[in-house]
Amino acid sequence: MALLVNKFDYDEDAYLLEDPMRKETTIFNSTGTAKGDSTIAHLVHEASAFNSSIYLIKGDRRANAKSLLGVISLGIMNGDQLTIQADGEDANEAVTALVSFIENPA
Repeated sequence: MALLVNKFDYDEDAYLLEDPMRKETTIFNSTGTAKGDSTIAHLVHEASAFNSSIYLIKGDRRANAKSLLGVISLGIMNGDQLTIQADGEDANEAVTALVSFIENPA
């Protein structure tokens, strides 16, 4: 059985979740690259604590916030604008926690 997709059914923004919780934040890490790499690993760890689907969006690129390689592939740098998007039972808590972590990494 073949699956046919009508070109009019395609939505280039299909990665956007139906009714997601979204917030924007700016990355600022004045402590240098080594600390930044560690912070990314901690961010992924933080995201993994939630049941919701969580994505980081930088420009036109999106990555699963629970995937270390995905987040690294975004090439996040100081001053970058990120959108955190989540959908699920704990989406609000997830987005709030990740924005707080990004703005105040431990």
